[in-house]
Parts: sequence; C-alpha cells; structure tokens
Amino acid sequence: METNAKNNTRVVAIVVMFFIFAMISFVTNLAAPIGTIWGYQFEGNSVLGMMGNMMNFLAYLFMGIPAGNLLVRIGYKKTALLALGVGVVGLLVQFLSSVVGTDNVVTTITSTNAEGVALSYPITLNFFIYLLGAFICGFCVCMLNTVVNPMLNLLGGGGNKGNQLLQFGGALNSLSGTLTPLFVGMLIGVLSKQTQIGDVNPLLFIGIGIFAVAFVILSFVSIPEPNLSKGKKKAYSHSPWNFRHTVLGVIGIFFYVGIEIGIPGTLNFYLADQKATGAGVVGDASTIAGAIVAIYWLLMLVGRTLSGFISGSISSRKQLIAVSATAIVLVVMAIFIPKTSTLPVPEFLYEGGAEVPVSAFLLILCGLCTSIMWGGIFNLAVEGLGKYTAQASGIFMMMVVGGGVMPLIQSAIAKASGYMTSYWLVVAMLAYLLFYGLIGSKNVNTDIPVEEEPIDPRDL
Repeated sequence: METNAKNNTRVVAIVVMFFIFAMISFVTNLAAPIGTIWGYQFEGNSVLGMMGNMMNFLAYLFMGIPAGNLLVRIGYKKTALLALGVGVVGLLVQFLSSVVGTDNVVTTITSTNAEGVALSYPITLNFFIYLLGAFICGFCVCMLNTVVNPMLNLLGGGGNKGNQLLQFGGALNSLSGTLTPLFVGMLIGVLSKQTQIGDVNPLLFIGIGIFAVAFVILSFVSIPEPNLSKGKKKAYSHSPWNFRHTVLGVIGIFFYVGIEIGIPGTLNFYLADQKATGAGVVGDASTIAGAIVAIYWLLMLVGRTLSGFISGSISSRKQLIAVSATAIVLVVMAIFIPKTSTLPVPEFLYEGGAEVPVSAFLLILCGLCTSIMWGGIFNLAVEGLGKYTAQASGIFMMMVVGGGVMPLIQSAIAKASGYMTSYWLVVAMLAYLLFYGLIGSKNVNTDIPVEEEPIDPRDL
C-alpha cells in the first residue's frame, strides 16, 4: 500500500512538471510574434521588435541563481507557486501596454533603411511598459524552468531515464510553442500601421486564466521536496564550476537557447517583412509567418516525443552529436538557396495559395534537431554532479539569457547584412554544440566527491 502511494505521488509530480513545461513555452513564445507588431511600428526595425524577447531572457541573468536558492530555501512547490503569481503580473503589465501611454512619446529614434534613407520614428511610453511586462514574465519562466528541469531529471533517476522524462516534458513544451505563434499570427493578420499590441489581448487574457487555474491546482498537489528534506544547508568544498563538462555545458545552454529562439524568431521577421529585404511573401504575411513558424515548434514536439521513446537506449551524447551535425547542414543550405526558389504553403496552413522560400522550410526542419538539445545538454552537464546538481540548475537558468542576447545580435546582423546572412551566427553556435557532444561533455573531474545522502526516485 505504501509503495502504491509513493508511485502515485511520483506520477502526479511528473504530470505537474509536464504541465509547467507547457506554460513556460506559452509565455516565452509570445515575445517574437508580438515583436513583429513593434517592429512594423518602428519602420521595420527588427532589433527593436526583438527587444521584448531580449527582456524576457535578460531576466534569467538576474533570476537564475536566486531561483536555484529558492529551491533550497522554500522548495519546489512554493517556488512554482510564486512563479505563477509573477507570471500573472507580467501578463497584466503587457496588457496595460495596450491602453496606457500609447500617445506619450518618450524619445525619437533615427535609423537608416535598406535604401539608405534616414527615418525618424517616435518611441512611446507603452513600448517601455510592454518591455517591463516581458521582463517580469522572464522572472516567471526562469523560476518555472529552475523547478521543472532538475525535478524531472531526479524523478527519472538521472542518466538516460532522466533525459527521457525531460524529452517527454519538452514535447508538451513544443506543443504549446506550436500553438502560440499560430494564434498570434491569426490575431494579427496583415501587419499595418493600424496593427496594435491590443490586437493580441485575447491571448494575454487566456494566459492569465491558465496561470490562475494552474496556481489553484498546484496548491492542492503534493510535490516531492528532496532539498528541504536534507535540513540545514551545508557548505561544500567544491561547486559546479569545478566540473569542466558542467562549465562547457553552461556555455552550451547559452548558445542552444540562442539557436532555438533565433531560428524561428528571425524567420518570423523575414517572412512577415513585405519590403525588398523580406522573403517576398504575397498575402497575409504575418499569418503565413505565424503558420510556418508554428511548424517549427510542431517539429520540436515530434522530435522530443521520438527522443522520449529512444532515450532509454540511445545516449544523450549520441543524439546531440547527430542533431547538431544535421542542423549545420540544413542551415548552411538555407543560407545559400536564393529566395526566388519557392514552394507553396500547404493549404492546411494557409488557403490563400501563397509561396515562401525553400530556405524557410529548411529552417523549420531544424526544429527536429533543436528539439532534443535542451534535455540532452542539461542531462550531460549534470551527470555525476550529485549534491551539486541544485546549484548547477540555477546557473543553467541564468545562462538561458542567451535566448535574448544571441537573437538580438542575430537581428542586428540581419538589419545590417540581410536576414539569411545572420544565420551564420546560428551555424557557429551549432558548431560549438557539436564540439560539446564530441569532446566537451566528457566528465574528467571524477576525483571530486559528490555523494551525500543519495535519493532514490522511487522513494519520492
């Protein structure tokens, strides 16, 4: 009877962590498609359009380590509940950006367009309110990520089984990521000067409702608290920074999130841009862009689901090597194929008979590759850490800021040299992940003691 109760608790905990994984993607993937609205308002300035995404991930830099400390001090459940409350506040602030400060000009920015013409446009107060909301939402998803990753790895017992649970959780994350840009694109339709942030308010309201319901449900669910069960926090003679494979994995996470967000984020701007610099899509470009990018996240769902089934027998290292090499090939091909080479958009995505560059389809295929990278890198980087895993989780969350920094750099390159040229940055980051899979993920610090009251996941 006691064994059944423990198993039921473990199953419930896994389901709750899966649900949290989905909510993380919902909040994160609002930024890039909403950014196309701001980018259009600012005369096609994609760098300013990506600032919401940047603020979302910048929060990780400030909240990563504090979130890890929260796990130790107040536990997984309270940290998750606090994160949900923060998420509601963040979405409310983003909603306020549609009704407050829309006519209050704070500053004026001058930039040069692709034709070399200097343009000036005002930056209103509501843009800064929106950025504040995106920053607050970043605190939310950082805390949720800090909870869900080590918990799923622990519930799976680490190793291949731990990676298996991370991949299944990631599959739900990708499902949420698939639906979010699709819904935003449908709400926006054709971008124009009349398109405003208020057009996506229905989705913000849905998000607030989801967080509120999740808060109530989680309040009544029992979550294992392995950190709290150890009592008083102890001082350790080493830290995660003493493990080479962990340090290299931290860098890998920084680049990986930049890749995951940069590929579809820049693609969204490329397809939605109806100027000469864009993909030349005819019709409801934003709707088409949202539909195409949604396939990227759908393929991440497929990839993570498949990885979840095979991760019990195929190591994270082998999977990471295979997908990194494949992604490099796909991105390089996308860069060199001219945008005049097009393929029709499938009717189930858009019934208007539009065509998009072949490069767009190659880039969305990368979703199959990026799908397993997060779980694989995390799993490899914490392998053999033992008692230092909780500290490492906070460090990893801090470096998720790469999802804001690298896409912003990519947008700057795209503005200066063209959208497809910017993908060379993605190729360089993928090359690092290939190196990590081949060499960097090997634990060479096996002499450091890591055991302290090891926890059997069956006892949770």
